Amino acid sequence: MTLPAPNPAWADLLDALTLQRGYTATVVTLGTTALGIAGGIVGTFALLRKRALMADTLAHASLPGVAGAFMIATALGASGKSLAVLLPGAAISGVLGVLLVHMLTRTGRIRPDAAMAVVLSVTFGLGVVLLSVIQKSSSGQQAGLSTFIYGQTAAMSRTDVLVIACAAAVAAVVIGLILKELTYASFDRSHARVSGIPVGGIDLTLMALVVLVTVVALQAVGLVLAVAILVIPPVTARLWTNRLRRMLALSALFGALGGYTGAVASAVFERLPAGSVIVLASGGLLAISLIAAPNRGVVGAAWRSARLRHGMARDHALRALYELADRSGGPWVSIHELAEHRGASPRSTRWITRVLSLTGYVQRNAGRARLTPRGEADAKRITRNHRLWEQYLLTFADVAPTHVDVSADHAEHALGTDIVAHLERALADRGALPDRLPDHTELEGAGA
Repeated sequence: MTLPAPNPAWADLLDALTLQRGYTATVVTLGTTALGIAGGIVGTFALLRKRALMADTLAHASLPGVAGAFMIATALGASGKSLAVLLPGAAISGVLGVLLVHMLTRTGRIRPDAAMAVVLSVTFGLGVVLLSVIQKSSSGQQAGLSTFIYGQTAAMSRTDVLVIACAAAVAAVVIGLILKELTYASFDRSHARVSGIPVGGIDLTLMALVVLVTVVALQAVGLVLAVAILVIPPVTARLWTNRLRRMLALSALFGALGGYTGAVASAVFERLPAGSVIVLASGGLLAISLIAAPNRGVVGAAWRSARLRHGMARDHALRALYELADRSGGPWVSIHELAEHRGASPRSTRWITRVLSLTGYVQRNAGRARLTPRGEADAKRITRNHRLWEQYLLTFADVAPTHVDVSADHAEHALGTDIVAHLERALADRGALPDRLPDHTELEGAGA
């Protein structure tokens, strides 16, 4: 029996994933992965320091530097398309653009966002004009220079990968050395300055790292998409954690995954531009995180909201059963009476009592319900916490007795044992903790 031949598409994908697609594909994959790590590390603090859009301004401002470096090199008889010439020109032009933004904002007459928009558009326009002049020249070296706008990942060489890897290593080492100072400057700038931390120097170091990553990203994704390398990975990581060190690690991981996945996809689908696919892959990771991240994802938020609503309905039903049984002197309460006491529909009341019955808190029989010993113990605790909070609001917050029950309904579900103990101590110190806490009907009567 002859086995069917493997699907060529799956074979190509496996080769790309295992770096067996060829020398060029392997170089591109390693280079973009290293670039993603560098962007994720530096981008974390660029995002926290609200410098993300500055990276976009820097990237666009680098175009005149690329064009100017090319024109100077060709005028001197050197190769104008050498990265050793073009990247320093891009760095110088980008830094000048950032300094121009700072100059415009320090006058106090132009807002930072407007200053960045002005510098971005003007410098980019200047770069396009210079590229048009170069394209009309007769030097014969201008072909392919405009690829810096959108990137040319396939043209990456082993030297380019080493440069990007060195940039990632430098970024990781520098961030590690000044991590404490960067953390202070990012979250409490005033305290950092009072503590003797050179906040201005920290900002300059961060911007130097942003310049470094942006410049080395030009060939991979181009100046239009360079900002995505710095912004998308930390934004994705922020959805998964509230810890800075964990965010740094996740940002580097998501940056690496975006670069690796995008390079693999562009290797399999050869007609797709690698730089754009890398950004789309990073955007895909962000979209997945928006849905699945436990801290801030849509699914996690919906789950927590559903659990909170169920917990409130459960507590209200147990307290209502306890109060009605205490008032009538018998354990059994009709579903209709329970619904009226809860202010809910009979349908939702039947549903919550069915759930409580399945979990062993309630017994149901012929349209009636009663608390089990387990449910009664929990209902006593919930009722006592509710009335304790009511008494606390009356004693300390001067809330009207007619409104105190509603306030307690919202707060009782968050009362842990420590908070309950604090309430008891506070009321006991004021002599306002009676032997039996009154229910809300007694409180309303006292208010009348």
